[in-house]
Amino acid sequence: MNADGFTYTFGIYFVHLMLYYKASAAATSWIASILVGVTLGSGPIAGMLVNKFGCRVVTIIGALLASIALFVSIWAPNVETLYVTIGLGAGLGFGLIYLPAIVCVTGYFEKRRSFATGIAVCGSGIGTFAFSPLVEYLVNELSWQNSLIVISGITLNCVVFGAMFRPLEDNTIVKNDDIDVEEPETPEALPLSDLQLPRIKITGDELKKNFSDANLVRQSHNSDSIQRISSHGNIIPLLQSLKNTDDAARMAHSQPLLPASEKHGHLIGLGGGRLPSSKTGSLPSSHHGSGLLYRKDIFYRGSLLNIPAYKQDPGSYRASMACLPDTEETPSELENAKVCGCVPCSRETRDAMNSLMDWGLLTDGIFILFAISNFCTSIGFNAPYIFIVDRARHLGIPDSQSSFLLAVVGIANTVSRIVLGYISDQSWVNRLYLYNVALTLCGIGTCVSIWFYSYSSQIFYAAVFGSMSGAYVGLTSVVLVDLLGMEKLTNAFGLLLMFQGIASIIGPPICGALFDMTLSYDYSFLLAGSMIAISGLMLFFIPCIWRVQARKLAKEASINPH
Repeated sequence: MNADGFTYTFGIYFVHLMLYYKASAAATSWIASILVGVTLGSGPIAGMLVNKFGCRVVTIIGALLASIALFVSIWAPNVETLYVTIGLGAGLGFGLIYLPAIVCVTGYFEKRRSFATGIAVCGSGIGTFAFSPLVEYLVNELSWQNSLIVISGITLNCVVFGAMFRPLEDNTIVKNDDIDVEEPETPEALPLSDLQLPRIKITGDELKKNFSDANLVRQSHNSDSIQRISSHGNIIPLLQSLKNTDDAARMAHSQPLLPASEKHGHLIGLGGGRLPSSKTGSLPSSHHGSGLLYRKDIFYRGSLLNIPAYKQDPGSYRASMACLPDTEETPSELENAKVCGCVPCSRETRDAMNSLMDWGLLTDGIFILFAISNFCTSIGFNAPYIFIVDRARHLGIPDSQSSFLLAVVGIANTVSRIVLGYISDQSWVNRLYLYNVALTLCGIGTCVSIWFYSYSSQIFYAAVFGSMSGAYVGLTSVVLVDLLGMEKLTNAFGLLLMFQGIASIIGPPICGALFDMTLSYDYSFLLAGSMIAISGLMLFFIPCIWRVQARKLAKEASINPH
């Protein structure tokens, strides 16, 4: 609430900073773009710290850093200094608050995770709604410098809130006893090499069936395969047998059984399921971190009741989601351990970085398309927040009413996230199409807003933008799971933060430069709106990619039976 409240109401400061420093719109907008870009781009750094030190410590550090950075900004002699203090300093601090706030909530909830995260992310909209009149009042009554002192003090309260992030108890317990672990005879327990795949005959009619609500199961039984099982889709009967066999292979790979000679212990997994001690990857004795990012579903914001594997067996699902290190590191490995090949660090830090920055996903066509879509969305997403107040002033709308537009965006965004979160959890909803339609309407509304000249029409646009943009933040993780599978969520989330951060840095300055050249915000909002609309429209081609990959999958299954 605090971090997003300040970030999304920066449009009020934008007007005053531009006048105070006599700077151009492009130069002043760099402050907000760096702020948002660093907040998102610092996700991998925050992830490494969370995996090592936990949410509580990282949030407290982030709150202190952001508060100090905002406070020292009051002495900035020029906008370039604000690039460092507000942009880099406060941006990094907010980034260290943002990611722990996500993983802390998802770590606590399963069945009601969607509702819990819905309440949590509402803080963004509520913060925008509350900060908009507050910042306008403080700036007008106290000056923008003194208002930053007040905002800095409010940000410092996040230290208290961060201290309330009580760490979850480690419920992965090793029990050494004489209980034998018998090898079950189920297909799920067989090694990958022993699994037999059926030969399937494919007809042309079956390949023409609609794949728009069904995800693809890639038939390549190796550790790098990406399983796409839509929580709301229904795979056609042709691929259902492949899905079942692939599920068995994946479970056997992620939860191998004890060798017959080992009968000394077992693990009680995250959900109470009994797992073998030598292969499940229990945390070694050298582990001192929180290990939150070892959970593959830590960034999933939807209800786990939408996941078939969870509904069938919660204990096995929890165990399969715990991707823990298999062995302890030797002294030589600990001494040479480095991230990016140069910075010495702990195992938890390296594992988090490798998980969040999996470059192998850049070879996946569907992820590439989704990443480009997110990049386009982020180019235009922040422009209305920064320029909507100044545009209203140029239309002759009073300052008090202009700043209220941000409050309308905030409350519409809050309501939207709750409604869209509820709708997306319904079994009859295609979440990809819901996401696409919302982005497309958001972009079209932003483009059309250049013909809105009255205050009432500007309020209407603010409501449309706030409500439709709620899908961008609220549905990204659940759509990613539908597209890539839960196994790749953490990997994809880290890379997406990087794409979003880069786009957020370059987007607002481009829109500001267009205003400087034309002295009109029409072209700025046309650019922002077109980018958002294109980002939604391009994702409608994903079912076409599914069909192509399905034909390839079916052909391989018929030509190379096991």
